Amino acid sequence: MRIRNLNSFIKVATLGSFHAAATQLHTSQPAISARIATLEEELGVKLFKRDQSGTQLTTRGMQLLPYAERLVAINNEMKAQLNDKAPEEGVFRIGIADTVAHLWLTDLLKVWREQHPMIQFELTIDLSQALYKQIQEHQLDLALMVYSGQGGINTQPLCAYPQSWVATPAFALQHPVATVQDLSLLPILSFPITTGPGRHLQQLFQDQADMPKLHTSNSVAGLLAMAEQGAGVALLTDPLVEPAIEAGRLQRLTIQPEPPLLHFCSGWRQDEDRILPQLLAESASQLIQSQSNPGEVFSN
Repeated sequence: MRIRNLNSFIKVATLGSFHAAATQLHTSQPAISARIATLEEELGVKLFKRDQSGTQLTTRGMQLLPYAERLVAINNEMKAQLNDKAPEEGVFRIGIADTVAHLWLTDLLKVWREQHPMIQFELTIDLSQALYKQIQEHQLDLALMVYSGQGGINTQPLCAYPQSWVATPAFALQHPVATVQDLSLLPILSFPITTGPGRHLQQLFQDQADMPKLHTSNSVAGLLAMAEQGAGVALLTDPLVEPAIEAGRLQRLTIQPEPPLLHFCSGWRQDEDRILPQLLAESASQLIQSQSNPGEVFSN
C-alpha cells in the first residue's frame, strides 16, 4: 500500500473533489482516480460515492480515513526525523562513568567526532548514580554508565566486565586471603558504597562480625594508585587491572564467591525526540564490543 495513494485518498476525502485534490497535489484528475482505484482494489472495498451533492466517503471510506491519516503522519514524521539536520549541530552533553572514560574515552571521541563533525561534545565524568540523576534532570543528553536496573530512561547495553580482587604481590604474601572472612580483616579499596561495586561489598560482608575498613574513591586512577602502593585489596574490573597484573605490579586473588559481572549501558531520556542519542549509543556499543573482549553482553 503506497503512501502516495493514501495521501490522495485523504485529499479527496477532505476536499470532497477529485479535481480539487489533483490541483492541490499538482497532478491530473485521472492520476488521482487511478490512485484511488488502486487503493480500492488493494482493500477490496468502495471508498467514495458520487451523487448530486458531490464526492462523499462510503462507510468503509470513513473507517479508513483515521488510519490513513495516522499512516501518512508517521511517514512524514519519519522522513523529517531522518532528514533533520539540527541534531548534526550544536552542543551535546555526555556523561561517562570513570571506568568507561579510563578505557574508552579517546576512542569514543574519535569515532563520534568523525561521525558528527559539527557537534561539540561537552563531557562530564562522574559516578553512575550521579549520571543517572543528571539524565533525568535534563542536565545530560546521554550517559555511559553502570546499569542499575532503574527505570525511567531508555537504555542500550554496552558490555559486561568481570571484576577481580587484586593486591600487590608483597601485600598478598604478607596477608594470605582465601575467604570472605579473611578479606573482612583487611583494608578494602573500592568505589563508594552507593555504587554497584559498593553495594556488592555491603552484601558480601553483611554476615561478617565486622565490616572491613573501606577506603573508597570515585577515581579509577586513584584506586589503581592505592592498590599498586600496597594500601589494601582492591575490587576493580578486569580490563583496568590487566596491565598492572601483566607488569607484575598487582596480582589477582582467588576468593569465593567470585565478584559479579559489572554491566554497563548507554542511557537517555524517554522524552528525547532526537535520534542522535541512539546513534551515539549504538556507535559506542559497536566500538567497545569490536575492539575488546568486554565479557558477556547483556540484555535489559
